[in-house]
Amino acid sequence: MSDYETLDYSVVDGICTLTLNRPEQLNSFTVTMANELVDAFTRASTDDDTRVVVVTGAGRAFCAGMDLTKEGNVFGLTPGLAPTVQDLTERLDDPEIFEGVRDTGGRVSLAIYACTKPVIAAINGAAVGIGATMTLPMDIRLASTKARIGFVFGRLGIVPEATSSWFLPRIVGISRALEWTYAADILSPTRPWRVAWSAHCTSLTNCCPRRTNWPANSSTVARRSVSR
Repeated sequence: MSDYETLDYSVVDGICTLTLNRPEQLNSFTVTMANELVDAFTRASTDDDTRVVVVTGAGRAFCAGMDLTKEGNVFGLTPGLAPTVQDLTERLDDPEIFEGVRDTGGRVSLAIYACTKPVIAAINGAAVGIGATMTLPMDIRLASTKARIGFVFGRLGIVPEATSSWFLPRIVGISRALEWTYAADILSPTRPWRVAWSAHCTSLTNCCPRRTNWPANSSTVARRSVSR
């Protein structure tokens, strides 16, 4: 894809700015956005002109979670499918399984985790549900004073998605992760949770040791992008 329906994608001076662009809907998440995000991170990974990716939201929100106004299954999944363990092992890329069963937000999180460039979340407002969980595999999370973070799945009677049950405990610890997901509160940008939120993101290499192909001066590029 060169043009996106739900995203703005631009690269200037080595910095790819990826903006969730549904401001009238508070950048709520859709299947189209999921597919475009996967494409965008794959594209950034292979783009030699991109040295760091900064993700933010248009308007006053970062991402207000899944768009629940859509008709049918808002996650784009196919009701009634009963895949077996063998199906999920051997047919993971089969369109019926890929589109009808796999966690939509999880596909985005895995694409971010697989991105070969440092990824920075610039959380400019509400980041709720998938809006919060999609930031977990990013290397650095920066929250403005207007940010509101919410792992609110318990309010909807669903389990945390987008591989957050793996990422969140590794960032803030198991006890705090359980507290945040069970209480399903909206967290304001006060010191106690901000310290925990960024505890393992003090440096790019320490935060994400899986990366072995950092571009030259990637830490400098990331710091420069934050100040822009």
